[in-house]
Amino acid sequence: MRTLLQKRNLFLWLFIALFTIVSCDTDDDEQAFDDDVAPKKNIVETAQDTDALSSLVAALAKADENDGSDLIGTLSGAGPFTVFAPTNDAFQDLLDSLDDFDSLDDFDTEEEKALLAVILQYHVIAGVSAGSGDLSDGQNITTVQGEDITVNLDGGVFIDDATDTDAEVTLPDVLASNGVVHVINKVLLPQAVIDALNEGGTLVDIVVATEALSALEAAVIKAGLVDTLNSEGPFTVFAPTDDAFEALLMALGADYMSLDDFDTPEEIELLKSILLYHVIPAQVLEADLAAGEVGTALTDNKLTIIEEGDGFVIGDASDTNANITGTDILASNGVAHTIDKVLLPQAAIDFVASLQMKNIVEIAIETDDLSLLVDALVQANAGLVETLSGEGPFTVFAPTNEAFVALLEVLGDDYNSLSDFDTQEEIDLLVDILTYHVVAGTAAFSTDLSDGQTIGTVSDDEVTIKLDGGYVFIKDASDDKAKVVLPDVAASNGVVHVIDKVLLPQAVIDFVASLQLKNIVEIAIETDDLSLLVDALVQANAGLVETLSGEGPFTVFAPTNAAFVALLEVLGDDYNSLSDFDTQEEIDLLVDILTYHVVAGTAAFSTDLSDGQTIGTVSDDEVTIKLDGGYVFVKDASDDKAKVVLPDVEASNGVVHVIDKVLLPQAAIDFVASLQLKNIVEIAIETDDLSLLVDALIQADAGLVETLSGDGPFTVFAPTNQAFVDLLGVLGFHSLSDFDTEDEIALLIKVLTYHVVAGTAAFSTDLSDGQHIETFQGENVGINIKDGTVHIEDATDTNATVVLPDVEASNGVVHVINKVLLPQEVLDILHPPVPNIVELAQSVDDLSLLVEALIQADAGLVGVLSGDGPFTVFAPTNEAFEDLLHALGNDYNSLEDFDDDDDKELLAKILKYHVVSGAALASTDLYNHQQLHTVQGESLFAIINHGVFIRDKTHVDAKVIGADNEASNGIVHLIDKVLLPKEVLDELH
Repeated sequence: MRTLLQKRNLFLWLFIALFTIVSCDTDDDEQAFDDDVAPKKNIVETAQDTDALSSLVAALAKADENDGSDLIGTLSGAGPFTVFAPTNDAFQDLLDSLDDFDSLDDFDTEEEKALLAVILQYHVIAGVSAGSGDLSDGQNITTVQGEDITVNLDGGVFIDDATDTDAEVTLPDVLASNGVVHVINKVLLPQAVIDALNEGGTLVDIVVATEALSALEAAVIKAGLVDTLNSEGPFTVFAPTDDAFEALLMALGADYMSLDDFDTPEEIELLKSILLYHVIPAQVLEADLAAGEVGTALTDNKLTIIEEGDGFVIGDASDTNANITGTDILASNGVAHTIDKVLLPQAAIDFVASLQMKNIVEIAIETDDLSLLVDALVQANAGLVETLSGEGPFTVFAPTNEAFVALLEVLGDDYNSLSDFDTQEEIDLLVDILTYHVVAGTAAFSTDLSDGQTIGTVSDDEVTIKLDGGYVFIKDASDDKAKVVLPDVAASNGVVHVIDKVLLPQAVIDFVASLQLKNIVEIAIETDDLSLLVDALVQANAGLVETLSGEGPFTVFAPTNAAFVALLEVLGDDYNSLSDFDTQEEIDLLVDILTYHVVAGTAAFSTDLSDGQTIGTVSDDEVTIKLDGGYVFVKDASDDKAKVVLPDVEASNGVVHVIDKVLLPQAAIDFVASLQLKNIVEIAIETDDLSLLVDALIQADAGLVETLSGDGPFTVFAPTNQAFVDLLGVLGFHSLSDFDTEDEIALLIKVLTYHVVAGTAAFSTDLSDGQHIETFQGENVGINIKDGTVHIEDATDTNATVVLPDVEASNGVVHVINKVLLPQEVLDILHPPVPNIVELAQSVDDLSLLVEALIQADAGLVGVLSGDGPFTVFAPTNEAFEDLLHALGNDYNSLEDFDDDDDKELLAKILKYHVVSGAALASTDLYNHQQLHTVQGESLFAIINHGVFIRDKTHVDAKVIGADNEASNGIVHLIDKVLLPKEVLDELH
């Protein structure tokens, strides 16, 4: 039987062909031949001289046409090899079994030549010259290809490969100079090659190749499932014949004459679901079939295997079973069975049924008693007709004509028909009413409804279900329920329940009520005692009149005229009327005050307010409600509460509460207070004990005086004169004028900006123990609160104490402290940090070759030895490295001669042998014969004998000639010799 050789399998052959012949070198003294007895020709030459092996020679040459293949060169090498050599007839038998391969010349692609090489490698055993006498029955021998062959000595010498037919040794023990050849009558095939040759087509290939499955082929392509059924699997496919698809199309009706009529996304998705319903995600042969349910590739859908007579039929969601007409059509990724019916999941059956039904809009149009509902949908002109004609599913509560007539009567004389909804506001209202009757995403029949159930509608409002006396009632936002007079009118896209009342959401109820009410601004204008509030709104000129005339809802606390007069008196002589708020700053303040009286998004009546309640206002501040003696009071940011003297004045867009005081947000209180305050620089200038701070700001000449005189807010920790005197003493300076160089002035600026926190005025009550605050300089200061006293932590070991907290300024707050704060940046300038090991080595001239070695090794050692540590490093001097280079010979004149990967790896091993990780060992920590574990993996030993010596794997100890050089991440000891581990010595010798 011939086997189809398919191109898709060639990637597997390429993978197999990565196995290469590994020759075993043999020393001359391990295998010697008598010159008079030993064969003169190698295995290849022997084959070339044997006519019956010419095909073998040709196959070797053909395989070697690929780059990287040298089978002839290998089998001409030293060996020894044992080769099982197929005859020409054996090669012809192999070619006869393969389609499209008439001669070895047909192995003409790189992939096919690689396959040929794999076959040839399966005939070679490397490292041994095994004569027939060396073979034993049942012996398993591993070939160069990687798989085993088995020796069978029953009636001759036979070689078992991965096939069912053994090869017979027809001519054993043909000796060659590099091994032995046994001639065999069959080409041996390993399992890897058999798997590649025997791998069949996928399920898609089977469908394409089967004439009776052409409709299934078209359906798979249309549904986009080709890649799925070409994937690894395994799958079992029940494949409907063309006749089965024809029967399905006839059942679907005139709109489905062919699979081309599945052209909408919904129909293509349905076709995909139907096809996935035919797929079981496992391989089920005919012999594996058993009665019961089995899951399919269509999620949550199962098929039923039904025993019938001597076989089985397939049950789907319909009433008709499918007969199995053909079984066990094997593919590379599963198996197919043909069936005489297209299997239908429940979704497909529902789709077919829906084709016969009208949609919700069509039902309403055909129902006389729903004509006003249709008129309303058209009048709303909001796409609802198109939406309710769409896919759904929807549940619609449909009011009768009489229900709409009753609604118009409630609305009054301005609404005689649905065409009177003609303004945008009224059309929006109509849309809100209609969408309140629609539930999207479900078709809820009466049997799906339960008493007390709440259902969200498209309008984002809810209706409540009431069941009473066998009837369904719908509760809206009003006091009257709608009765379902005709339930469960099924549509193709949902269900309709006819009701006897138009459902009203709260927005509609509020709209009707609002028709009789004035808005907040109109109420204020008509109220004499609110005339100054109106003046204030106009003076602010911030759109508040328009806003408070808008939809709302708003809650407004409205100060009386007397309340505004009292505010002007508090502000002083510069504020005789509201027209005195005439600068931009003052107008902004007035806006802040007015918006502090407005709560947006709610109409909060007095009954909605509770004692202690906090309410956010439009100004982003809060007021607090206090209830006392039957009155409502409103607490602002001051100490005085406003009393509500007239509550609950209802407006069309909210509610007004008249109050006897203008509410003041903190910003207004701060503004008034700021008029009396000096800025931070003015405070410092007027404070005798801060004169040196002022001198320092001037000496720094960095714009700090101007900055700290600006808007802020700032928090400043201000050192006393004594604090500056202490700092000068530490620095050895006589006065602040000694900061006279560029570097010293820059240092002074860093110190001063470390005392300033920008963007906040942090009083002592705002500070918490353990808090860290970023300064203008960039580093943090820490807060330490002990026994009620605030201390400031800088980068030193001594905290500053706040000796005078909370000196309020117009642009922030000053805390006087008894110490000048120093950031780490300044300390590092005054006291440079200790270098790490790499930096230390770079600073020592006699370690320059060590630094070069670390870089040349390119093994990340520079980064490691710059890291946290701790490390102990034994650092060879330049002379030690020169001695090493001299010992290595003429090929190593400098460290740059460690230039290939092997050399760099060797150098890295040497360097790692000088590093002990996890400890910083001073010379006094070392004791005689102490074992030191290095990063390289081998150990060093400390030898204490009239000095400190380090013993490696050589016969010469290294002497520590410069001990205890401290680094930030460890200790460095200079030694007079490069230490060598055994691993390196073994590589060098």
